[in-house]
Amino acid sequence: MTKKEIIKKDNVVVKFVGDSGDGMQLTGTLFSDTSALDGNDIATFPDYPAEIRAPHNTIAGVSGFQVHIGKCIYSSGDEADALVAMNPASLKSNLKWVKTGGIIIVDADTFTDEAIEKAGYSSNPLEDENIASRYNLIKAPVTSMTTEAVKDIFTDRKSAEKCRNMFALGMIFFIFGKTLEHTDSYLEKKFKKNPAVVEANKAVIRAGYNFCENTDVLEVQIQVEQAEIPKEKYRNITGNIATAWGLLAAAEKAGLKLFLGSYPITPATDILVELAKHKSLGARVFQAEDEIAGICSAIGAAFAGSLACTSTSGPGLSLKSEAIGLAVMTELPLVIVDVQRGGPSTGLPTKTEQSDLSQALFGRNGEAPCIVIAASSSANCFNWAFEAARLAVEHMTPCILLTDGYLGNGSQLFRIPKMADLPAIHPPFATENDPDYMPYKRDPETLVRQWAIPGMEGLRHRIGGLEKSDGKGNVSTDNENHQLMTNYRKEKVERIANRIPDQKVIGDENAELLVIGWGGTQGALKLAVQEMQLEGKSVAFTQFNYIMPLPKNTGDILRRHKKLVVCELNMGQFVNYLRMNFEQLHFHQYNKVQGLPFVVSELKEKFNQILEEK
Repeated sequence: MTKKEIIKKDNVVVKFVGDSGDGMQLTGTLFSDTSALDGNDIATFPDYPAEIRAPHNTIAGVSGFQVHIGKCIYSSGDEADALVAMNPASLKSNLKWVKTGGIIIVDADTFTDEAIEKAGYSSNPLEDENIASRYNLIKAPVTSMTTEAVKDIFTDRKSAEKCRNMFALGMIFFIFGKTLEHTDSYLEKKFKKNPAVVEANKAVIRAGYNFCENTDVLEVQIQVEQAEIPKEKYRNITGNIATAWGLLAAAEKAGLKLFLGSYPITPATDILVELAKHKSLGARVFQAEDEIAGICSAIGAAFAGSLACTSTSGPGLSLKSEAIGLAVMTELPLVIVDVQRGGPSTGLPTKTEQSDLSQALFGRNGEAPCIVIAASSSANCFNWAFEAARLAVEHMTPCILLTDGYLGNGSQLFRIPKMADLPAIHPPFATENDPDYMPYKRDPETLVRQWAIPGMEGLRHRIGGLEKSDGKGNVSTDNENHQLMTNYRKEKVERIANRIPDQKVIGDENAELLVIGWGGTQGALKLAVQEMQLEGKSVAFTQFNYIMPLPKNTGDILRRHKKLVVCELNMGQFVNYLRMNFEQLHFHQYNKVQGLPFVVSELKEKFNQILEEK
């Protein structure tokens, strides 16, 4: 064993990359879970190709998993402190994301002439002096040492090589001083019916760990600071699972059965999968034949008295648009979860984007306003799913919840709340045999109609997709009635602004520059602004979650700052919405549509540029 110098760091970014079949998603998940159990705050970013099986050893087939661990983590991080690259293609496509002086671990056994050529290299990059001088390059014989470690367990090479991602994991565990017990426990549970697999993976992890411990390939170990968080019950959770749990919690607080009618679509499918596991909690899940059937089944469930939901991504939201208009017309509660991805059309199915905002706000025929809100972290998808359900139920209208691929697939530490601490949800049920009941009679303060469930004595009524007469709900083509009902539906959504919290600003409320974001960009924006504040720059930050309607104090906040910049992963949909509402204000904008989240360095460069402008 060679003695290593211990270096302490507040946070580190580790990225695992390899071919689609190299197990990088599992390796990253195991490292993030272990880090969380060791007391680190975490955020993750899985990044995988859309192709089911891209050509082996090509850049198109590279799959990655980025993990940011440390004391206080807001995002999945920018440049990597350590990169694990299992083949030449993964090194080529990810080298630009490694910090100068960072650690690069490669499986030297995969750098064959054929693989090097397929990756687009003209020569072996492991012999490139620029790489060797700029990074701490560890050329480990991962495949051959994995095969050696399991030679007494697996006689066939194919089975042996399936374990080589565990060798890389063992190396990373040693470098960052992580324990092996948590992963041992996972393997024992996961493969309890196949002891040979458990034994082999354990052996390979230790082979990778010992390789770093007993050789001089690395002179240091890195110790990452633990998180300073209250002692509660936590778990590592993805945004999609958090969304599913938020809907389950809302159904319980509202005293309703949960119904999800959906069609599988990347990157939203895990919501459907997760809710299907919870029949014991009253969840009913219907996997429909298409997106239209999914939302129409949910509208039927809402009419029957359930907390009705449907989940999708951008292309599916397009298909659901007419049915969303039906839910607006019938004034039934409905939660539509849109896990956004790159578009248009099929677009970039496995990449993140914020390009569905305009569709959520305006993408229906006629005047069909919906509540629109957005989650801003993987963990708070729980809170915003709960809030979407509360708003939809209490205001009897559809609510669109926008998350995105970055949040839905990424994960964070999540403090598991107590049900008693969550707010009550009050469905506006009608009273049986109420002689004054009318289907479109409204609460004078909120304009919300009552919810009469089929079977409630004396409350038979008609609703549907044709315009209704005020109060009684009979089909009407009267001009003035259509104007009145249109006004009601619009004002009902606008009045929700009276029942949501004021918008908050982080930093000086009179700072020269206000950075404005919405939804899943929060982590990178917040970190960029905090770094600039520490540098003495006059910058503040606000992140919008309530979008339709906007918080009532939005205009007051915007008018207090000399300069405004709106940052989005689209071409400017939220900034255009703000311009519609605040025509007298001037907005700068910073936009990115590369299927990737913001990085702090690019944001700071833009903010400094705006501050320097006269």
